[in-house]
Amino acid sequence: MDPRETMEEGLLTVSENLVHEEGAGNDYSDATPDAGSLPVTAVVVLSTMVALWGSLSFGCALGYSSAAESGIIEELDITLAEYSVFGAMLTIGGVVGGLVNGRITDLIGRIRTMWLSEIISIAGWLSIAFAKNIWLLDFGRLLLGIGSALIIYVGPIYIAEITPKDFRGRFTSANQLMSSCGFALMYFVGNALNWRTIALIGAIPSLLHIIGLFFIPESPRWLAKIGKQKEFEAVLQRLRGKNANISQEAAEIMVGVGLMFLQQLGGPNAVSSYGSSIFVDADFSSTIGTISLAIIGIPGTILSVLLADKCGRRPLLLNLGPWKELTPIFMFIGMLGYYASYTAGMAGLPLVIMAEIFPINVKGTAGSLVTLANTGTGSIVTYTFNFMMEWTSSGTFFIFAAICGLTVVFVAKLVPETKGRTLEELQASIAHFM
Repeated sequence: MDPRETMEEGLLTVSENLVHEEGAGNDYSDATPDAGSLPVTAVVVLSTMVALWGSLSFGCALGYSSAAESGIIEELDITLAEYSVFGAMLTIGGVVGGLVNGRITDLIGRIRTMWLSEIISIAGWLSIAFAKNIWLLDFGRLLLGIGSALIIYVGPIYIAEITPKDFRGRFTSANQLMSSCGFALMYFVGNALNWRTIALIGAIPSLLHIIGLFFIPESPRWLAKIGKQKEFEAVLQRLRGKNANISQEAAEIMVGVGLMFLQQLGGPNAVSSYGSSIFVDADFSSTIGTISLAIIGIPGTILSVLLADKCGRRPLLLNLGPWKELTPIFMFIGMLGYYASYTAGMAGLPLVIMAEIFPINVKGTAGSLVTLANTGTGSIVTYTFNFMMEWTSSGTFFIFAAICGLTVVFVAKLVPETKGRTLEELQASIAHFM
């Protein structure tokens, strides 16, 4: 027998015995930390809260380019094309990070990957804050993209691996809530502070995240995967987590990649990166528009967090479709309606589903693939948006609307419901669904 298989079987036995000792049940498939009978411990709550600081940091990075646009263009005297490159650098860096994020997460673990992401992000924020030319500005934005690609992958993975199944969707969806809060923070301070000060504020969540990581445990699944049995047992007892020994499946990767492609092609990066200029082009108050856009994302995301485990993932993903802008006021309503529905569904749930459907032995490779799909398409949308708006503003949003329509069809036909199912049950049924 393969020594690795022997180790995995041994780890499964340890996990099963630990759960039986705590009276969780008689069968391994039911008596696991993903089972609904297991409570959410204080350690799980603390670990989730710390992990969510990474999403707050990502939200700040996402909202920064819109908040700082006018200040940067005026002070550094750069062109629209140069600023479009700056805006797209976040997703270009995401492409770079997406190529390696899964491998890094599997190689050094979830906690160290979060550390690495925030160190890179802090370096990026400082580069932007003290930039004297466009090159340092772009370099800092590139670093933010790399750090973001790491955190948007590892954050949901870590939370999904430590939470019980009946709370997993709610806890993992909170990533988008924190991202929306970071996005809103940038929009709020962007109307009152200098762009360099805003960059320094953006670095604060990354710093707090690094500090918090000293107080939470590593994912038990990753410890089991690399054969650290003693650490595995200790973390299981703290988190009531489990190790999963599951065979490799290929079908679920298509769902993750498809959701990530469609998430970005629907236009969220264009709205978040250039929201202020969109309002200006429509003769609507940029200040009122950006503040309202920042606010509307928070209740939309809260709705997603509350309903993810109650209604399921698919119904929320199907709730897409922006209002069409015919006048400035309709444009305003359309932006708010789009962002509210986006944050309630497509913004965070693809990451939730990704964390749930990928088997432990392919999470690294599959994670890199879906992040590459996400950041690659995001960089295309972010860079081309200003040029598309110059070509035809109404046509740009018709294209986004058409892609959102295709997303509805994709979700209805191919995306399985994961609510209330253990990760093992998902791996056993995903091939049949596909």
